[in-house]
Formats: sequence, C-alpha cells, structure tokens
Amino acid sequence: MIHTKTYNSMQKETVHGTVIIEGPVPSEEIARLQFHEDLVAFRAPKQQHQAIIEIAKLPEGRIIIVRDQETIVGYCTYLHPDPLERWSQGNMENLIELGAIEVIPKFRGTGVGKTLLRVSMMDDAMEDYITITTEYYWHWDLKGTGLNVWEYRKVMEKMMQAGGLEYFATDDPEISSHPANCLMAKIGNRVDNESIQQFDQLRFMNRFMY
Repeated sequence: MIHTKTYNSMQKETVHGTVIIEGPVPSEEIARLQFHEDLVAFRAPKQQHQAIIEIAKLPEGRIIIVRDQETIVGYCTYLHPDPLERWSQGNMENLIELGAIEVIPKFRGTGVGKTLLRVSMMDDAMEDYITITTEYYWHWDLKGTGLNVWEYRKVMEKMMQAGGLEYFATDDPEISSHPANCLMAKIGNRVDNESIQQFDQLRFMNRFMY
C-alpha cells in the first residue's frame, strides 16, 4: 500500500486569536517550530516534540498540528498501532490509529480539537484506511477540566464524531476494564470487505478461544 499524504490547512478564529490547523506536516517543519510547554499529556514537552518528529518520518505517519504563529499548541498523530496492541496483530497496512490528540488548556473549548480531526479527514487518502482510536479514562485531564468521567467521555465522543469516527464494540480487555473506555473507528469508503472482516475479528478475539 502506498501511503500518500496530501497537505490541507484551515484557519480557525478563537477568542485567543487566529490559529492555523494544518497537516500532514513533514518532520523538518515540526522540528523547526516551537513546541508549547503546556503540551504535557503524554510525556515532557521536549520528549513529545521529538516523538512527533519521529512519527512524521514513518511512511504511514501523519501529524496534524494547531499552530499559533511559530508555536505548536495542539496536534494529533496517526500511525500503525503499537506492536504490543491487539490491533497490530493482523498486520493490516490499511489500519491506522489516531494515537494522541492534545491541545493546550488555553485553546480547549474553542473547537480546535474538532477542527484538527476535520482537517485530518480532508485528505482523500484517509478513505483507504480503517482509522481507530482507543479512549481510556486514565489519559483524560479530569482534574484540569473539572469534568467527571462521563462528561469527559461525551466531549471525546463529540470531538471524534467531527472526524467521522463512531463507537464500535470490542472485547479488548483493557477497553472492557472500565465502562467509560471505548473503541471508536471510521471505515473509509474504499476499504474492502476482507479488511472489514479482519477488523471485526480483531475487535472480538476472545470469542475464538472457547
């Protein structure tokens, strides 16, 4: 499978000024930009900046960013699932994971998260993929937002739906370990039936063990 990446961008007016939402952004451009110090959800900002530079270098890797002038204030990542996750077990070239999405507190609630996902899906090549995301409540900033687990889950669902992702059932033990956790996915309109069946088998692996 040839991983084509077509750049798209959109301006977004917010109460804090206009930001640019763009991508997929090449690794050299990500390296050139500043990375905001409030992007701390996954690891220290310096390390996370390096991590997204490396993802952008992968054949399938896609980084969409929110840029406030020369500073990255939000981003989302797309790449093949982690080899340790069940979603990688089918070695599906056309299965890609929305691995991380983060926006600095200043720009939360302004709609930039939804716009990140919309810009991601503006690339027609995304119709060749099954795009998944796994939502775990322990990654959520409940303290910073003041939301409870269910309120935050609703916010995440609405944001993912902006990119066309919908809820899918699964027996994955980590997702099943808490009712707020969930799997969401978007099946591109050019994905073949064989791939959809393979995805269904990955979603329900435990039923084949009896």
